[in-house]
Amino acid sequence: MAASTAQVPQGSGQPDKNANGTPDTSNDDKDWPGKMTASYQDATSPEAVTGRDIMRSEHLLEDLADGITDSLKLPYDIPLIGKQCDTANAYWSPDDKSITICYEDAADALDIYTKAGDDNPRASAVNSEIATFYHETGHMVIDLYDLPATGKEEDVADQLAAYILLAPGPDGKIDPESVQAVKDFAREFKGYSDQKGGEIDEGQLSDVHSLDLARMYNLECWVYGADPVGNADLVKNGSLPEDRADGCEDEYNKLSSSWDTLLGPYLK
Repeated sequence: MAASTAQVPQGSGQPDKNANGTPDTSNDDKDWPGKMTASYQDATSPEAVTGRDIMRSEHLLEDLADGITDSLKLPYDIPLIGKQCDTANAYWSPDDKSITICYEDAADALDIYTKAGDDNPRASAVNSEIATFYHETGHMVIDLYDLPATGKEEDVADQLAAYILLAPGPDGKIDPESVQAVKDFAREFKGYSDQKGGEIDEGQLSDVHSLDLARMYNLECWVYGADPVGNADLVKNGSLPEDRADGCEDEYNKLSSSWDTLLGPYLK
């Protein structure tokens, strides 16, 4: 069946972020011609070389870009760039309309999980970069679709990462590898806190990002809330306090329902 190209009636109230008269709920490819494209820039510093190798050996950026192209309606091409930044970082650029994952971010993650004693710190680092990418995707969709965000946008972007990775598949089950990605992402914030000596100063309190340990507990709460039985280990091992865990299922359900509503018109 041919996709509908009907015009949105004036005053219909249907979202039309492209302002071209075709509702965002339309599946017309002409309305959403974009795709996400992956590229790797050169690396020279030891940290950047390490991070680039982690990403390229797993075809990480290519797979992530293809996943977004297959699942989200994009108004134009969105570059996903791996590059040397000389600092551990990742960001969405509202000016360039691109996502950048710095090689040093993956190298820093590898160091954190190595110090944590992971059996396979490289796999944990890949997981953290997957979740980091979806965090930046949160910023991207807020910008592209002009979505409302109440509270800190950084917290909302963490929610989007959890929403995507903890979404159940056609069989109604959550992919165990995606669950582990969120768990590893949460542990990375514990590593960041440890890097700072566990101290909290005014700069951290006033930052656009919530405190590292707060972000860790939020992510663990959403993992537990998405599947309390399957992720009971978070409470049993003492990582997630029982007082917080008691409300996590309701918290996650509200998070998931909210993102269903916000992203619904833009999902393929």
